[in-house]
Amino acid sequence: MVKVPESVLKKRATAAKILEAKATAAATLAAKLDGYEKAALISAKQYEAEYKKMEEEAVANRRAAKANGGFYVPAEPKVALVIRIRGIIGVSPKAKKVMRLFRLLQLHNATFVRLNEPTIRMLKLIEPYCAYGYPSLKTIRHLVYKRGFGKINKQRIPIADNTVISEALGDSCGITCCADLVNEIYTVGPNFKAANNFLWPFKLSSPKGGFSSRTKLLHFMEGGEAGNRGEEINKLVQK
Repeated sequence: MVKVPESVLKKRATAAKILEAKATAAATLAAKLDGYEKAALISAKQYEAEYKKMEEEAVANRRAAKANGGFYVPAEPKVALVIRIRGIIGVSPKAKKVMRLFRLLQLHNATFVRLNEPTIRMLKLIEPYCAYGYPSLKTIRHLVYKRGFGKINKQRIPIADNTVISEALGDSCGITCCADLVNEIYTVGPNFKAANNFLWPFKLSSPKGGFSSRTKLLHFMEGGEAGNRGEEINKLVQK
């Protein structure tokens, strides 16, 4: 019987250890992902119930106001979606500075902005170069799920699964899945700044048919494209 060399036996033992370690790591990762998926499903169901309750309350308030002969005034929007629609030609230095602050560095970039007195003033400055409005829950979901990229170590990483979000925001903010991220943006929660900074500016495509050279320079209220368009921003995103 031929004796197997000691070096071959060592190689076999090392290969067996490596295979065992790989199998253990794969099992751990599968269990971890399974836990993330279950937690994400629970969170999504809770948020759906909250959104449904909010809609029902709004409908009830409108009906009550109509029955009493009054008008129901909804709460002021808390978040805006800002889309850059013009390039760098003819842009004033102040407007350039504001667009840098809002991370609108390229044409058709889009970002979420928390609405308060200072940001509203800044939006007035860049009105000729941007279109903005109040995104619906459907629009926020579409952008995060379909065009969402995260910023990790200053790199643009696609949000392929919930582990990308969990690793970046889980420990510091408790945001572990896409449902948490969408809810934080939509409700402008306490961790809105961290969640918004995690999202890389969305790169949208030009609308079907493009912008007209005549209407692009006009305000939305004058039949153009720029400025505040309220809830009509959702239609522009769909284009």
